[in-house]
Amino acid sequence: MRVLTLTLALAIAGPAAAQAPAPLEVAPATGAVLRGLDKVAGAAHDLTVAVGDSVTFGRLTVTLLECRYPVGNPSGDGYAYLLIHDARHDGAVFRGWMVAASPALNALDHPRFDVWLIRCTNA
Repeated sequence: MRVLTLTLALAIAGPAAAQAPAPLEVAPATGAVLRGLDKVAGAAHDLTVAVGDSVTFGRLTVTLLECRYPVGNPSGDGYAYLLIHDARHDGAVFRGWMVAASPALNALDHPRFDVWLIRCTNA
């Protein structure tokens, strides 16, 4: 019964529904520009970091593990894999991908600091 339902749904939707979208082609970058906001001081700072390096922002240590950008639109978006530690906490307070075009998609959840990706860079 389920196979019949799926077959009917695909037949009604047409051939476009059965085709998967083409994967986004990305290229690796050598670094990134991040923006950090100290919510208490009300001050924002741009942080430039190379892949594999770390920068300090307040009591946070931000490590850029990887940065990628769309091949056809290098300035339009970026994807960074970040590791963020707080000196007052054991372990990472953030580990994951941030997307420049959607900063709220996977954001750092911290009471004092915000960090988000602006763009990937190449030296």
